[in-house]
Amino acid sequence: MADPSLPATLPLAGMRILAVEQYGAGPAGTVYLADLGAEVIKVENLPEGGDVGRNVGPHFFGPQDSQFYQTFNRNKRSIALDLKSAAGLVVFRDLARTADGVLDNLRGDLPEKLGLTYAALRELNPRIVCAHLSAYGRQGSRASWPGYDYLMQAEAGHMSLTGDPQGPPERYGLSIVDLMTGLVACFGLLAGITSARATGLGRDVDTSLFELALFNLNYPGTWFLNAGVVQSREKRSAHPSLVPSQLYRTKDGWLFVMCNKEKFWALLAAELGHPEWATDERYATFAARLKRRDEVTALLDAEFSRAPTAAWLEKLSGKLPVAPVNDIAEALQNPFVAERHGIADFAYPDGRKARLIANPIRYSDVELPRRAAPALGADTDALLDELGYSAEHIASLRAQRTVG
Repeated sequence: MADPSLPATLPLAGMRILAVEQYGAGPAGTVYLADLGAEVIKVENLPEGGDVGRNVGPHFFGPQDSQFYQTFNRNKRSIALDLKSAAGLVVFRDLARTADGVLDNLRGDLPEKLGLTYAALRELNPRIVCAHLSAYGRQGSRASWPGYDYLMQAEAGHMSLTGDPQGPPERYGLSIVDLMTGLVACFGLLAGITSARATGLGRDVDTSLFELALFNLNYPGTWFLNAGVVQSREKRSAHPSLVPSQLYRTKDGWLFVMCNKEKFWALLAAELGHPEWATDERYATFAARLKRRDEVTALLDAEFSRAPTAAWLEKLSGKLPVAPVNDIAEALQNPFVAERHGIADFAYPDGRKARLIANPIRYSDVELPRRAAPALGADTDALLDELGYSAEHIASLRAQRTVG
């Protein structure tokens, strides 16, 4: 099934995904699928009023149309449906016959109860792939637990690595666990669909916020498992083992410098007028500099404090890995963002536009679609009509509040 409003040359054109999703993690993943041309149908809960993200403030484009909601739901379609009713489940199952996949981001014990699993749908569509994104997984002692991004950052050790060593543990400034788990869930979903198209058989795919957060402990996790090392927070957001790779003071602020290859240290030393640092045995290698991290920090602070951040960027950018520390306004107004077309307007049916950050994936032969997120139930009638429901049947379902 293809969305006729999208170019057939989009890489995921012709793929239909039913997204029983709300809030952040699930929609953050399926927005990639929608941007790349999949027909993502948001199955929005009745009678609760649809995706809870519609009402997450404080900034709105209109009623039930928060800027939060628009961020995650552009290029999608919406059907308002009561999945807990027998008639609503019939509608969902009819849609599932036409779909390549289902993605939900519900509490771990709910997909089976609502009939969203492969076991529940395989008789209708043996090729369907059912992806489940939960807080703690669908099996185990925590299957019925609610959970959110910040909890995962706390329990999986991320907060112990974030912030100043002298201050309290801190979370990231963004909901990175939500964003990455959504992306991983859709990666697993696409892998499952690829297999199903080859074999004719679908499956369940599971991931969770907790397991993504744990996986993202990455090499510090490996260090503990094999060397017994418990990595802690470093001053100035420093890399745990590479020096210099952290924040340094300039005359008017901060500069992030990352000499993550030895060649960059020699180049930095030369640019700062101290070529001798490159061969000085106290600083010549990563291991030597790590032992003297505080000393290296003092040396570089003294040099960088001689000029403002902008002057150092002009001198070093393109030669060394350096970056300013921008706030959100400075980040989005960066001329390089404009050069790379990093901001785009997404159009409503009435001509209004939502200004959003563009998808980071670009294709050489096709522009990605730019439709604003749908109103609640905007596509209900059209989707039911595609399934062959009569006008009278649709009116009856609407009168029963099965659809909206």
